[in-house]
Amino acid sequence: MSGDLPEIGLGTSGNTDPEQCAASVETALEIGYRHVDTAQMYDNERAVGRGIRSSPVDRDDIRLATKIHPTNLAPEAVRRTFEGSLERLGVEAVDMLYVHWPTKAYDPEATLPVFDELYADGLVEHVCVSNFTPALLDEARAILDAPLFANQVEMHPLLPQTELVEYAGRHDLYIVAYSPLGRGEILDHPVLTEIADEYDTTPAQVCLAWSLDHDRVVPIPKATGRDHLRENFAARELALDDPAIDRIDAIDERRRVIVPDENPWGIR
Repeated sequence: MSGDLPEIGLGTSGNTDPEQCAASVETALEIGYRHVDTAQMYDNERAVGRGIRSSPVDRDDIRLATKIHPTNLAPEAVRRTFEGSLERLGVEAVDMLYVHWPTKAYDPEATLPVFDELYADGLVEHVCVSNFTPALLDEARAILDAPLFANQVEMHPLLPQTELVEYAGRHDLYIVAYSPLGRGEILDHPVLTEIADEYDTTPAQVCLAWSLDHDRVVPIPKATGRDHLRENFAARELALDDPAIDRIDAIDERRRVIVPDENPWGIR
């Protein structure tokens, strides 16, 4: 699969029950999802791969992403552990491969050339990074030969990532928004509940519609049950008017739900 990312994808972080994970991936593909996101850190690549293989959807129609664990980012470990990811996923290549966090074994001058090699070998269609600041993005783009395709970061109405969204627009990158529902911790915010009532929908759909209102932002909410998978996917059809978007943008509370173990960038 090449070209643009589908509007909304399936996140799988925390979905470690093998049967549930495989079933949720298969159900999501049945509903219409075509972007599935996993990682070495999630310990569910094998289940994700099983869900994809169980689906009648052609592999070429699915954007499959995984991420190299921060402890595996030394150059000799990137390729070796990536081969393990391919084996667990049961695929010959992935569409998107991420540097998961720029910490621990990450050394841009040593790590990123291996991503270039995997790209040149046709094992990775798009090189991506996750949790990168603008300065780290500048550094990565200067080192990589392959074009940088996406930066995956936590993004939701209480963490709008305005600077990174603007950066992505200037440099033709995607922002892949993980935890776009704030892991459920933000869904009782009065602005979101009021707008949900006005549109006869749910705060979750309001959050996703707000994400989708941004150019080149692709939310990847996690869900397991069919009803929640359908609810999230249906957010593509919800168009918030400008006053609703403005009310969400005016929320001045900031909340991060994923806090890194190591934080050399001063992320708050």
